[in-house]
Amino acid sequence: MPSSRDELGRRGEDEAARHLKSLGYRIVGRRERVLRGDIDIVALDGRTVVFVEVRSKSDTAHGHPAETVGAQKQKRIAELAAAYIRRHRLEDQSVRIDVVAVTFPAAGRPVVEHYQNAFDSPW
Repeated sequence: MPSSRDELGRRGEDEAARHLKSLGYRIVGRRERVLRGDIDIVALDGRTVVFVEVRSKSDTAHGHPAETVGAQKQKRIAELAAAYIRRHRLEDQSVRIDVVAVTFPAAGRPVVEHYQNAFDSPW
């Protein structure tokens, strides 16, 4: 089990990237810095640009990791994605936002749950 919050986040992103690759996604960026924020993972699912928010927890005693993506976080993710789209001139591309929740139980393998098109975005 990861010992610090940063380590937990990095391990969660590693697990999420591994999961996405196993589904055939191509990872084109990790921790992409935009508008004083970070997009955890930018990937291609076929011709669709996918912005992936990764949420990690060591257990679910205080809720599921995906539950931490509330309305304000969704708005911020959409703003970062829109800035990335403008910066890379991707306005003509199909785009979506996914959430990958990773739980690290005390024993056993990490549990990875993938929510495609997790919430409505402005495009």
